[in-house]
Amino acid sequence: MQYYSTNKKAPLASLQKAVVKGLAEDRGLYMPERINKMSKTFFDNIHTMAFRDIAYNVAEAFFGEDVDPDGLQELVYDTLSFDCPVVKVKDNIYTLELFHGPTLAFKDVGARFMARLLQYYIRQQGAHEQVNVLVATSGDTGSAVANGFLGVEGIHVYVLYPKGKVSPIQECQFTTLGKNITAIEVDGVFDDCQALVKSAFMDEELNRHMKLTSANSINVARFLPQAFYYFNAYARMKEQGLADELVMCVPSGNFGNICAALFGHEMGLPIKRFIAANNANDVFFNYLQTGVYEPKPSKQTLANAMDVGDPSNFARIYDLYGDSHERISKLISGATYSDEMIKEAMRTCYAETGYILDPHGACGYRALEEQLKPGEVGVFCETAHPAKFKEKVDEILGIDVAIPDRLAAFMKGEKQSVPMSKAFSDFKSFLMKQ
Repeated sequence: MQYYSTNKKAPLASLQKAVVKGLAEDRGLYMPERINKMSKTFFDNIHTMAFRDIAYNVAEAFFGEDVDPDGLQELVYDTLSFDCPVVKVKDNIYTLELFHGPTLAFKDVGARFMARLLQYYIRQQGAHEQVNVLVATSGDTGSAVANGFLGVEGIHVYVLYPKGKVSPIQECQFTTLGKNITAIEVDGVFDDCQALVKSAFMDEELNRHMKLTSANSINVARFLPQAFYYFNAYARMKEQGLADELVMCVPSGNFGNICAALFGHEMGLPIKRFIAANNANDVFFNYLQTGVYEPKPSKQTLANAMDVGDPSNFARIYDLYGDSHERISKLISGATYSDEMIKEAMRTCYAETGYILDPHGACGYRALEEQLKPGEVGVFCETAHPAKFKEKVDEILGIDVAIPDRLAAFMKGEKQSVPMSKAFSDFKSFLMKQ
């Protein structure tokens, strides 16, 4: 399979090049030259299959031309050592719990898969040159990537995060690891971190000095495996006879997760429609209403992992649907919520059902409550365990959320981070000394 750039000005790339480079030479995002459809037999039998087996079939359609079957199966099975169940919250609203991986957030699957695919290519090449992974995070990406790559030979990870704008537990998950993980505390917002990463890829001197790639959802190996979730959600709902009028609602920040869902839809996944639920960072919501895409500086909100003012993966969605606002808005509706609206959704859901939402999942829950039509069944992604936002959840709901053991273990470590301005010259100088 060849991969082209969304900017259409870079040469075609192999999967290996797309994964190792992360970003195309023209600053575009890599897209597969075609999307393979899943068979009718697969969908007829999907409800009888386990998550890992569903994922392997989907991965084969994505990557089967570039990774041998045994290697790919090992990659997928090693990545998915946990399940992502669908849980009924109320009436016709269900949640897909994506927080059962090592860092209790949905990004574990993409990060673990990418780590193993990079390692697969490093072993194939027998290369001795270290691969340096740059990742910008607004919260959960950093912890998922850091833990997915922790101890992986031949790879060093640099996690860039905005100072004071991630939760204390999220920060612990990537600043206490040491080994091949370096945390960089940027005096800015997430968009500044993302700009530093993109600028690093474009700097010729820096790229001669060290081999760079990204583990943000700009990397095809990070975002594509997230499609596994939506096939599994469909299977679990079909198991209950509830898949005929299925609506998927995805809390959205950098738009890698919903982008993966849309790729699944293009592969034949019979989801009726999608809802992209935003916090106050409403760039995509406004695009759906007006047809005009206008990036803005990100705003800090209660749902911090979605604080993105210029979502990278919009370029992929735009390309996927032939630059057509009509096609995009026909399939996807939007929602945008203030912090107060998020709090209200969390309180209402807990009072009515006993289910504890984190602030991101609350956006998805509220969007379904407001937008589901008669006869439809909705599934929203609960993207992270509420304990990752314990201080906020406890205060809003007046409860004491129990901290799972694996989260508590991170909190015992000692913070190790490198302070950094948002100036690229400072970041480049730092990397040139590594």
